[in-house]
Amino acid sequence: MTAPIETTGSQAEAQPEAVLQGIEAKRIEGRSLGQIAWTRFKRDKVAVAGGIVVVLLILTAALSRPLQSLLGLDPNAFNQDLIDPNTTLPKGDFGGMSWDHPLGVEPKFGRDILARILEGSWVSLVVAFGATLLSVAIGTVMGLIAGYYGGRVDAIVSRLMDTFLAFPLLLFAIAISATLQGGAFGLEGLPLHILVLIFVIGFFNWPYMGRIVRGQALALREREFVDASRGLGASGPYILFKELLPNLVAPIIVYSTLLIPTNILFEASLSFLGVGIQPPQASWGGMLNQAVDFFEVDPQYMIVPGLAIFITVLAFNLLGDGLRDALDPRSR
Repeated sequence: MTAPIETTGSQAEAQPEAVLQGIEAKRIEGRSLGQIAWTRFKRDKVAVAGGIVVVLLILTAALSRPLQSLLGLDPNAFNQDLIDPNTTLPKGDFGGMSWDHPLGVEPKFGRDILARILEGSWVSLVVAFGATLLSVAIGTVMGLIAGYYGGRVDAIVSRLMDTFLAFPLLLFAIAISATLQGGAFGLEGLPLHILVLIFVIGFFNWPYMGRIVRGQALALREREFVDASRGLGASGPYILFKELLPNLVAPIIVYSTLLIPTNILFEASLSFLGVGIQPPQASWGGMLNQAVDFFEVDPQYMIVPGLAIFITVLAFNLLGDGLRDALDPRSR
């Protein structure tokens, strides 16, 4: 056996101090739930890339008019000198691409495609965000009421959701949009078309958000903090909006992010069918509709708006998936 190591009194006294110094040097700092979620989100490089693209798209849409002025672009300016009068196709290769028209010009009229893509970006995002806000507002309120009160109230709201989900939404949207094309509610033209699209898309899509919120509220209403609020005499609306709603912010944000690209596609579909945004206002769906007659001889005119829709929808979906994993890691 080896002899025990002897220590002097001064060394024994110095050891606890050294240990305490080491502990202070490696002090652990607490992190909030937001900081933890942000750390998780930053680790997902694909979601970060999607978020960067989303920010750039929003900035582009918000600054579309100044960008057009800066670049000297006009989405409704005809450039007949760039069109071959015999074929009504753009002169040159790749749809008439040049330094003055980086994405080419459209057949027949010669309008700049880049300018129309910029002009259509703010329309698509305004409709998508407006419809999403409407769906989230209605769905959150109805889902909270159904999940918290339960019983007959839950049954009525659930059957209402089923009724809305059973609607042939696309046909209904086409009918309403076509009926209100001339004018209504003292509005006409582009403001009317945008408001009609926001109402049709947002009002009939709220059950998806309502079901998610209802399921979360059913679980939260049995928690201790809700029982404590009831015991203290809190009213139903207070518990709904002061106790339950703050705990549902994460799933609401995540699903809202995933709902935006769906609404972008819906707006593009209605514009493609001719009952959404009307010419001469540029819209991505409307550009695809006009490109149908030329895609065989001028595919550039169809590829550009198609890519704009694809990149936008993909970026929002990647961002939504990243937020879901960051805010609720159990969903992985």
